[in-house]
Amino acid sequence: MKRPPWKKFAALAAGLALSASLAGPAGAQTTPERRSSPPDHAVTAMEQVAAMQPGWNVGNSLDAFGGTGGETAWGNPLITEELLQTIKAEGYNSIRLPVAWDYEHTGPGPDYTIAPERMERVAQVVDWAIANDLQVLVNIHDQMFTKELPDDRENVLAKFNAMWGQIAERFKDYPSELSFESINEPQFPTDVANQDAHTATLNVNFYETVRATGGKNSDRLLVLPTWVTNSEQPHLDALKATIDELDDDMIAATVHFYGFYPFSVNVAGVTTYDEATQQDLENTFQRTNDTFVDNGVPVIVGEWGVLGYDYTRGTVPNSPQYGELLKFFQATAHQAVEEQLTLMLWDAGSYLNRHTLEWRDPLLKAYMDSGFTTLSGTASFDSIYLEKAGAIADESLTLNRNGLDFEGLWQGDTALTEGADYTVSGDTLTLTAAALTRLAGDRAYGTNATIEARFSDGLPWAIHIITYDKAQLSDASGTMDGAPWSGWEPCNSSCFAIPTEFNGDQVATMEAKYADGTNAGPHTWTSYKEFWATYRPDYDAGTISLTPDFFNEVRDGEPVTLTFHFWGGGTIDYTITKTGTTVTRTSA
Repeated sequence: MKRPPWKKFAALAAGLALSASLAGPAGAQTTPERRSSPPDHAVTAMEQVAAMQPGWNVGNSLDAFGGTGGETAWGNPLITEELLQTIKAEGYNSIRLPVAWDYEHTGPGPDYTIAPERMERVAQVVDWAIANDLQVLVNIHDQMFTKELPDDRENVLAKFNAMWGQIAERFKDYPSELSFESINEPQFPTDVANQDAHTATLNVNFYETVRATGGKNSDRLLVLPTWVTNSEQPHLDALKATIDELDDDMIAATVHFYGFYPFSVNVAGVTTYDEATQQDLENTFQRTNDTFVDNGVPVIVGEWGVLGYDYTRGTVPNSPQYGELLKFFQATAHQAVEEQLTLMLWDAGSYLNRHTLEWRDPLLKAYMDSGFTTLSGTASFDSIYLEKAGAIADESLTLNRNGLDFEGLWQGDTALTEGADYTVSGDTLTLTAAALTRLAGDRAYGTNATIEARFSDGLPWAIHIITYDKAQLSDASGTMDGAPWSGWEPCNSSCFAIPTEFNGDQVATMEAKYADGTNAGPHTWTSYKEFWATYRPDYDAGTISLTPDFFNEVRDGEPVTLTFHFWGGGTIDYTITKTGTTVTRTSA
């Protein structure tokens, strides 16, 4: 079974410093300075976790299962020492190594013997990491069998303890650069009322099993998760109570963070890094700090990112809008430093291309790096849309200085002229009609020019000058043939494609309502549907496709009005009716 880079089985909806310098007015970034991991002698848990900042997940590799590909089953190549050397050179100080020990790798009870070749492959990767000055966090990434804990307690614990006993024994003489994490995202769907208690059971069994093996496991850093690594206060409190009872100084807590859910997947109309998204970040990290760090327990954010970001989608901007994504990644790193939390980026292939060992999006990586040291200046948006058919007028953006001085606008190496090309009044940046006319040139559809706002520190903020006309959606009808649909593969004949002339514009979001005004499609609590899961713009092909996941939640025979919101050109309504497997447009 193949899992895409963005796909996670867990319920993620609820979901100290990196030394770097940014040189010159253009914000050219140098390679972050390395910081060595702690030596193999007594250090505090707080010191060790701080030295892990920042960290990187080798996701969808040793945690892959199903099929015949083994470690490569989910699309990544084999982990190599060169990969880990690249990660170190890019400024990371630790890796999280998710490992699927179950499935084809663990034998039956009562011994539950882990296959020797599996154990040695994990050891090989750990050896490479430590040799290249990376700390390593190894976990059990299999939640499937532990989900049965409420109904099959004896057998689940026997297997869980047997697996950790073997792992701990194999690595008990390893240096302190190796740490262990109890279980990835523990969850118990058959007994949600006692989910924190079941999580505590796994954590305590893990702790006692590892410590009992002796050697360097006697004081090795052990990392304990909340229920499903959720950061809501009741679950933080429950984990804190467990850690207090264990009374061990070499314990860290872990949570995961994928941002404000509507922003993270682009649903409910949250397409920008708005106040609610920012507040969610700040509140999450502050209460995590208040519960643990301020009480002497370090915290690892073992996975972080955006759920909707996936290189396999082939659509830029992804979900959410690109400039808003940059703001989120920078702010998350900055807030982690503020609250003394160590971040480990979840990367299953979307960020670093493991085939070429190059970043798929160097600018996104630069904003992540920047956040650890400098909160770069931004603006209220990263684009100015100019309607091709209309006269060009002055256009304004709001500067987000983030405590920095605004130092002007540049196009490449050429400085724009304040007064003639732009004005600044307070935090309002206004580009003049004359400057925009020059920058738009022949006004071809799409991006005509890119300028940048430069500040006294950090990265410059790109502003794209885009020419558009209102998009045109054509009549369409079709039959969905019921071809197998995985939800993450490219649209096939099970999708319904609306021919679209985008005319330089791009889709921000889509609403769906029945004639009586009630919400249609999935997520009935909002009229705004989830990007990619329900609708997929393809700017090269000239289509907006509606997926089977959308139609599965649409009532038969009832017209549904889709309202497409565009970044430049307002909204367009398009009404469709599903009758069995047939979809038709029912009105203009």
